[in-house]
Amino acid sequence: MTRIPPPLLAALLAVGLGLPARSEPDPASALSVGTVTAQRKAIDKALDFVGRIEAVGRVDVRARVTGFLDGVLFREGETIDQGTPLYRIEPDLFEAAVKQAEGALERTKAAYTLAAIQLQRAQELLDKNSGTVVARDQARAALDQARGAVTGDEASLQTARINLGYTQIFAPIAGQIGRTSVTKGNVVGPDSGVLTTIVSQDPMYLTFPVSQREFLRYGQSGARPDRSKVAVRIRFSDGSTYGEVGQIDFVNVSVDRATDTVVVRARMPNPAGALRDGQLVRVDLQAGQPEQKVVVPQSALIADQGGVYVFIVEDGRAAMRRVKPGSGGAGPDAVIDEGLSGGELVIVDGLQRVRPGIAVRANPVAQSASRI
Repeated sequence: MTRIPPPLLAALLAVGLGLPARSEPDPASALSVGTVTAQRKAIDKALDFVGRIEAVGRVDVRARVTGFLDGVLFREGETIDQGTPLYRIEPDLFEAAVKQAEGALERTKAAYTLAAIQLQRAQELLDKNSGTVVARDQARAALDQARGAVTGDEASLQTARINLGYTQIFAPIAGQIGRTSVTKGNVVGPDSGVLTTIVSQDPMYLTFPVSQREFLRYGQSGARPDRSKVAVRIRFSDGSTYGEVGQIDFVNVSVDRATDTVVVRARMPNPAGALRDGQLVRVDLQAGQPEQKVVVPQSALIADQGGVYVFIVEDGRAAMRRVKPGSGGAGPDAVIDEGLSGGELVIVDGLQRVRPGIAVRANPVAQSASRI
């Protein structure tokens, strides 16, 4: 009896039953695709939040006396030091007020000296039984009045000198200065509002809300990390990662009743001035020991109503694999929690022509060069 080889027998049965026979992919007609090997890497445990950059020091510069603005002494947008002159108000009236206060003080001092002499004479006459107690008491009261007048005029002189000093407006902190809201020749005063704003540059604060659920999760697991050991990293809106690492320095003492979140603050170095006050960023908190995770390029992920999936090359054909992305990815990489075990050839180039089951020819590409 002639024995039929199993592959031929399977083909004959398929023809007999009306089923399509599975053929080996033809290398000549296979679709060429770019692939990257799914790798297992050590990924830090990370939590992702949305945060905002805030200046450690922020000052709204205002005029404290009223007068004509004589000069704007800074360039908008420049970095200035503490004590840098910013505005100058015409000082003439304030200098005259100082001289007037000095004159008034000299008069009251002279009156005080005269009152002291008169009291001394009244006391001497009283001691010789040539004067009266009433005269001595009147002289003493006059001396006290003169002393009070001197104290009042000294305060008036000090106030006049302070107001004269306010005609020169200096930078109270070092940092970057914004636009000026007034120009030379305008009348400025306490009611003029903010003249300009100065924000400090290095370091900067990073504030972000953390849900109460995250706090509870850490509390139940007993894995609450030490603040000093939590690395705080920033990702910008274009996906790039900030090079400096910050540290948490404050956790708010109460929960926001409206959002059920706790505000956390980190201190971020900003030596190059890349961070700006009010900037919105993504926050990655990294703590604990790294875990081995499967990593693939972001460009390999495809989303539909059923979730996220990738195409891999399996036995010369394209196969679809449902995956569950995880947290901790950075830049062009995506972490996969479920669906891949590592080592699969993931299709990253030519995805627009790939369909499940079609014959494909894998061409490895550099991960940085992968694209959809």
